[in-house]
Amino acid sequence: MEKNIDKQILEKARTWLSDKYDAETRRQVQYLIDNDTQELVECFYRTLEFGTGGLRGIMGAGSNRMNKYTVGMATQGLANYLKKEIKNGQIKVAIAYDCRNNSSFFAKIAASVLSANDIKVYLFDSLRPTPELSFAVCHFSCHSGIVITASHNPKEYNGYKVYWSDGGQIVSPHDKNIIAEVNKIADTDEVKFSENGENIIIIGDEIDDIYLDKLCSLSLSPEIIKKHSDIKIVYTPLHGTGVKLVPKILQRMGFTNIINVPEQDINDGNFPTVLSPNPEESSALKMAIDKAIAINADLVMATDPDADRVGVAVRNKDNEFVLLNGNQTAAILTYYLLTKWEEKQLLKGNEYLVKTIVTSNLIKEIADKFNVECFDVLTGFKYIAEKIKENEGIKTFIAGGEESYGFLVGEFVRDKDAVMSCAMIAETAAWAKDNGKTFIDLLLDIYVKFGFYKEKLISLTKKGKTGVEEIQKMMHNFRINPPHELAGSDVIFIHDYQKSETADVRSNLQLPINQPKSNVLQFITEDGTVVSIRPSGTEPKIKFYISSHEGLDDVENYDKISTKIDIKIQKIIDELKIS
Repeated sequence: MEKNIDKQILEKARTWLSDKYDAETRRQVQYLIDNDTQELVECFYRTLEFGTGGLRGIMGAGSNRMNKYTVGMATQGLANYLKKEIKNGQIKVAIAYDCRNNSSFFAKIAASVLSANDIKVYLFDSLRPTPELSFAVCHFSCHSGIVITASHNPKEYNGYKVYWSDGGQIVSPHDKNIIAEVNKIADTDEVKFSENGENIIIIGDEIDDIYLDKLCSLSLSPEIIKKHSDIKIVYTPLHGTGVKLVPKILQRMGFTNIINVPEQDINDGNFPTVLSPNPEESSALKMAIDKAIAINADLVMATDPDADRVGVAVRNKDNEFVLLNGNQTAAILTYYLLTKWEEKQLLKGNEYLVKTIVTSNLIKEIADKFNVECFDVLTGFKYIAEKIKENEGIKTFIAGGEESYGFLVGEFVRDKDAVMSCAMIAETAAWAKDNGKTFIDLLLDIYVKFGFYKEKLISLTKKGKTGVEEIQKMMHNFRINPPHELAGSDVIFIHDYQKSETADVRSNLQLPINQPKSNVLQFITEDGTVVSIRPSGTEPKIKFYISSHEGLDDVENYDKISTKIDIKIQKIIDELKIS
């Protein structure tokens, strides 16, 4: 089959047959050369890119796969950058990992390489949630952190995320500088794989206790929790790291009626009970909802494998379980937090919230009514962390959220935190109950007070080399041929974050955007509808976010207004030909 393979790809693959690669890797590469040309191309047509957040890819042999060698080269590049950047004292890095296949192996590879470079490593003794890694970076005054996870990606994926000393994921200039150092590693011979055990410190339960105590300090209604401690909560970690800490934080907060889903408490990187371990997808919560129905529970929560995002199911007015999307959960939590901060007279005028540009503007509407500043940042929680760092010691951060089910309260973690979010969601449910309301009642109250916002996310999957090219072509076409109207409303602004400029269509002016460059387009219509388009940074997808809103004068009109918004959103989907 070799004659059918691109010469450059074949030459690259053959370098992986040398004895500097282990026997299993050589066997896999030889098999691809002999039997599977298409897969060989996918494994070697490029080097797995170390992007602005780190690595993410399919596991296996090859330069475009997650394996010992690509992880080792990334870690050596990080080590080289840390040595250039940190001139004095011992360099320190914390490492955590999730439940995925090979996660502990990759974490140990990273620890070995760093230790061989005379860097002190704080390595968790077993799997831990990503937000705890963020916490550990700050707790140990580390210069950097690594977590091995591919979040909610399919089971064949894994990833490698890098954090900086503030506990947030790397941003400019460190992201680009680390990428440059990683790209300089041209060969595995440059990687120091030989572990220096003296530089590795194993950490575990003692950090859990400190982290959980900090989370408990965020509670705003301990007396209400005590009063409603027995609300029935069904929780599932979807085979992931949440099983370590979510039940513990709920118990510490005072909740006594937590029901698990035993089949999904088992840590398993094959995720045997779900099609996808993604709490955004209804199928992932099916087992938990079935249990909730059987035991007449009040609340269902599910966290993704690295426990930084949470999906929520609650009962509607017909007593049936419905899923909340990330925008709805963030809106309810924001409303609860600001209401309690106001009640406790904690709002002094310098507090703020942060949301991403594709997250519902309902968050800003709520913030405005409480006279709390709300910042918009690019998609990705690292930009929320960057905003926290920018305002450290100047303003008080209350919370931040994104539509993709990530939320954060307080400043001692600098990434989205599902452990913390589960605790706050349960507390909000108790508060609602104390006021004679359900979670859905709260949401409807918010719609009446602040406007009925509704969102739709369309994700188109485009896999492999051809998929990358197709996504690039789609973005190009939307740039050169933007829509003039959407669902009958004129497009009045076009935000192009890659060009860092806004086109004011009516005045024909070009206005600057004060955000880092990013491959995102936004179309804003005269009636306030927002359509955002961006390639995913972590999956082979292009995403379309559509948000529209109407006034809701009475909850009795909910169905009527909801249908009106749905019709508008569907019309936009048809016009953009993205269904």
